[in-house]
Amino acid sequence: MGKKNWLLFFGVLMVVVLAAGCGSGANKTSAQNTFTYAMSGQYRPFNYYDDNKQLTGFDVEIGKALAEKMGMQPRPVAAPWEGLISGLKAKKYDAILGSMTITPEREKEVAFSDPYYISGPQLFVRKDSPIKGIQDIKKNTPVGVLISSVYDKEAHKYSKNVKNYTSDITALQDLSRGRVSAVITDRFVGKIVAREQKLDIKPVGGLLFVEKVGIAFRKGDPLREKVNKALQEIKADGTYLKISEKYFGTDISKP
Repeated sequence: MGKKNWLLFFGVLMVVVLAAGCGSGANKTSAQNTFTYAMSGQYRPFNYYDDNKQLTGFDVEIGKALAEKMGMQPRPVAAPWEGLISGLKAKKYDAILGSMTITPEREKEVAFSDPYYISGPQLFVRKDSPIKGIQDIKKNTPVGVLISSVYDKEAHKYSKNVKNYTSDITALQDLSRGRVSAVITDRFVGKIVAREQKLDIKPVGGLLFVEKVGIAFRKGDPLREKVNKALQEIKADGTYLKISEKYFGTDISKP
């Protein structure tokens, strides 16, 4: 190969190498500028798939608002509820923004943001049920509840006949069909699903307890503090209230 050909070859090679390097850097920057947050996608109205098969709901919109405040691109993703924490630890996403209750057990594995809403579990039964409250649940009463949830643990306090579900919606549908005698679920979820699907069910009694719901991060991740700051900002400028009223007609950041 002549000298001119060598120079031409070397020049082309350098362009290719530099282009590859720039492409790699751009991809890395793009990844760093994306806020990827996970949820089950089966917890209407907090997170669910709409008619166009797109993830939507309160959690999804809150995530988008937080990303905008942080100057990041939002990327909501769905994964099985029982595997959300292990997926976070495996760095499959940056956070869990999927209505996860803050508990001492979970705090051993992940770091939570400040609570982004407050709710609590309520007992739901068929409209013709003699059950008036949690005090009427017997040891053999069939109770439906979301698997690996705080409510699962609560249900076992009252009944030895607990049926686990991967979706609260499915549990409530089975309740309406008489396949279980009661379901423990979030007060908002139960009421909205019952209304939208015209299920023959009703809430009874008061909240079993008050729960604070947070966004989960890997321990030591500085993104947690950025999200906390963004959360304060969307509450202060009215963005949070607008999203909350859209789905619930009230501010669910308050008890």
